[in-house]
Amino acid sequence: MSQLRDPVAPDVPAGGHRPVFHGWRIVAALAVTQTVGYGTLYYAFAVLLQPMAATLHTSKTTVTGALTASILAGAVMAVPVGRWLDRHGGRALMTVGSTVATGLLVAWSQVSSVPQLYAVLIGVGLTSAMVQYEAAFAVVVSWFDPQQRAKALLAITIVAGFASAVFLPLTGALVQRYGWQHALLILAALHGLVTVPLHGLVLRRPPHTTATARQRQPAARRAVVGAALRDGRFWALAVAFVAHGAAMTTMTVHLVGFLTGKGHPVTFAATVAGLLGVLSVTGRLVLTGAQRRLRITTVVAAIYTVQALAALSLLAVAGSRAGAVAGVIAFGLGFGISSLASPALLADRYGTVAYATIAGILTVPITLARAGAPLGAAALHTAGGYTPALAAVGVACLIAATGIVVKAGTPSPIPTHHPDGAEALASSSAQGTAEPYISKP
Repeated sequence: MSQLRDPVAPDVPAGGHRPVFHGWRIVAALAVTQTVGYGTLYYAFAVLLQPMAATLHTSKTTVTGALTASILAGAVMAVPVGRWLDRHGGRALMTVGSTVATGLLVAWSQVSSVPQLYAVLIGVGLTSAMVQYEAAFAVVVSWFDPQQRAKALLAITIVAGFASAVFLPLTGALVQRYGWQHALLILAALHGLVTVPLHGLVLRRPPHTTATARQRQPAARRAVVGAALRDGRFWALAVAFVAHGAAMTTMTVHLVGFLTGKGHPVTFAATVAGLLGVLSVTGRLVLTGAQRRLRITTVVAAIYTVQALAALSLLAVAGSRAGAVAGVIAFGLGFGISSLASPALLADRYGTVAYATIAGILTVPITLARAGAPLGAAALHTAGGYTPALAAVGVACLIAATGIVVKAGTPSPIPTHHPDGAEALASSSAQGTAEPYISKP
């Protein structure tokens, strides 16, 4: 895989090398804050669902709708958050987002009606877009060159991959001992004490090389975003990640029901489904190791294809315990790789000067798919059982594998060989030039 140079030169201090040590301090801080953030703002909901429904005298379906509303609110914030990150970095945004999210966790503990619950969780969705993976990845991408970037992103996702394993039992224990409302207050205190100071004290933007580079960045960002949106490869990746996101969310929501429908006890089904979180870490390790020898597109497409075959094979083999475990293991190896593949592919093709904006644009349809896919799968289940739902998951994974390799060999539309390439692209775009400026090697 070719390593593309950023349209605007990477942030390098006067000494001629990056402040790598502080970059890894940022990685360590974000690994912790992502774990706590996902644990309290997302995974805790599954444990709180039933007691909240009982307290509010409503159905679990109604309460679950609040989570869907929260996810959709995050989609609304994706693009403006990306633009802010490209312009100002992550420190202020993530510190404010963590502070507001902490207050919303406190407010969540005090809700006494369904409208209040929806209002609070919509707020949680808005602030989650400011503090979770997309924002964290934008900060990391700006600090590391392509060789180190994969390791930095892997470090964060490996640690945060255990958020569910830590916070599901922790939240359950807190709810059992103190009730769901006091449990939320404790989680709010933990969230605030950990995430706010780490975001505020550790996050920094890399120093820019020159004042000239700073001045031309806004024009460069607009030019790079425009070039990306005109690039067929971007839309192929969008199809791939949307299809894969829909498949992953569908499997997360419906796997336990599918396995119990095959005659397995709930405890066995839940335990096997829990393997997905652990296997997501394994898949990320496999991806990072394999991409040193193979093109990342080849590795990702192969893993997506294995997932497709696993989803379809589950229809035949999930009746036995061994078959269910084998199918879930094969499927789970690809469960978390999109979170690594997406930033790697976007930053490699379009550089980092407008990475957060481009990633934010891509996040919108992915989030919408994740929000709507479980409902679509439920409709398929109602019409014909889990067979059409699992078949749809398999087809979605095949679509994702195809999208990953479509136009993978085409050159980037972003100039990469000239220090003023982005400025030239901005100029050519302003003049209405049909083809982007590509300097000669």
